Amino acid sequence: MFTGIVTDLGEILYVESIPAGIRTRIRTIYDPDTIDIGASIACGGPCHTVTAKGHTGAFGWFEVESAAETLALTTAKDWKPGMKLNLERSLTMGAELGGHLVLGHVDGLAVITKREDHPGSVYFQFQAPADLARFIAKKGSVALDGTSLTVNEAEGDLFSVFLIPHTLGVTTWSDRQVGDPVNLEVDMMARYAARLAEFSGPASAGGH
Repeated sequence: MFTGIVTDLGEILYVESIPAGIRTRIRTIYDPDTIDIGASIACGGPCHTVTAKGHTGAFGWFEVESAAETLALTTAKDWKPGMKLNLERSLTMGAELGGHLVLGHVDGLAVITKREDHPGSVYFQFQAPADLARFIAKKGSVALDGTSLTVNEAEGDLFSVFLIPHTLGVTTWSDRQVGDPVNLEVDMMARYAARLAEFSGPASAGGH
């Protein structure tokens, strides 16, 4: 489980095909000695399991493997050497919850439809997949490329967010442009509420 607060801007060192999908080596400021093999790290949004780690010169790295489902649902299929990734290590008990509870299970891809740069912020508008739009509410939370963000407006399948300079400076968002796909994870509380609503109608009450 994660919070959507990015703690490192990693760099992809190489990507190689494997029978299950792809294997990716990512450069990081995290100390590999503190990362366990099998640990979970959110890489650009989707949760990945660390399969190898090490040091090369002055920097550390870890490797993850992306299976077919991850490649089908996320931007991992487009990963290339030199690309930056928002990284977050898994939440520990007692840690500060600065964003919202994020599972690292990407629901689908949203597409940037508008970007407006202002002196103190950048406005992004997105189009969500039709089946996910109902989980996105004004002033609610979403995780986009692994970043916890508050929804500014939501109407139909469109929603928007404002990003402050700090967020732009420590994540990949400064490079995002209109037309880019981003990994979308809707708030799990909204998902649970929608599921409960399915069983709260007249049909669930029985016929007596």
